[in-house]
Amino acid sequence: MAQLGFIGLGIMGRPMAGHLLAAGHTVNVYDVVSESVKELAGKGAVACSSNRDVASKSDIVIVMVPDTPDVEAALFGKDGVVEGIRSGSIVVDMSSISPIATKEFAKKLAEMGVEMLDAPVSGGQVGAEKAILSIMVGGKQEVFDQIKPYFELMGKNIVLIGDNGAGQTCKVANQIAVAVTIAATAEALTFASKAGADPAKVREALMGGLAGSRIMELLGERMIKRNFQPGFRIRLHQKDLNLALQSARSLHMSIPSTATAQEMFNAVAARDGMDLDHSAMVQALEGLANHTVA
Repeated sequence: MAQLGFIGLGIMGRPMAGHLLAAGHTVNVYDVVSESVKELAGKGAVACSSNRDVASKSDIVIVMVPDTPDVEAALFGKDGVVEGIRSGSIVVDMSSISPIATKEFAKKLAEMGVEMLDAPVSGGQVGAEKAILSIMVGGKQEVFDQIKPYFELMGKNIVLIGDNGAGQTCKVANQIAVAVTIAATAEALTFASKAGADPAKVREALMGGLAGSRIMELLGERMIKRNFQPGFRIRLHQKDLNLALQSARSLHMSIPSTATAQEMFNAVAARDGMDLDHSAMVQALEGLANHTVA
């Protein structure tokens, strides 16, 4: 049985690593937040002192950190993965980062004899906890086949999109669709509420028609119940939309709905809301309407 490493034990990484542990695998863990390491160690994980330490003990190293610079630091920084990893090992980056940077990281690792998959996820904290994440993968077919049994412990919809970087490209597309759908849901519920209709009843009716979606189901309920405790933080969605907008510029294309959704996130973040759940985008619409959904 392979030795697994897991770097990044936040609200997503912690339950994901927990599923690997529960399946009986040895999991070597590290996070800059020591409490997260202690929690997993209490469940049987091997606590490590650095990214390098994880890599030196593991055949497969999974990384789940917030942003492109964090992945770069984990892999290539001081006491990074490359200082401890062995040729023939595999790095699986499940963070959501730049597709361009991903290709560069994969190239550097390949020069060391290390394969890489980019495998960002969708499904949020609930998906991570229930092991029902959608996992979008970029890399070689044979490496994907080797890692897929571990993916199946963390997710349900697992698709190899293409070569390195393709998984991250798919995740950017996912975040565009999610952000725009959140905006539409927030706008619909704000409109209905200000017009005097019960937004809970409106949501119930919409769920049965073409407007029904997971966003309407889960985040629409959050908007109505005013539950903005983070499942997926606005600041992380802002980061993903920045990647989308930057990529669109490089492709010489316009994604106007994405730009509008980002501005609404910016409006909420400006009022100290960047660590709220992304369903809190409704607050930007409420400000424009001078009305609170309730």
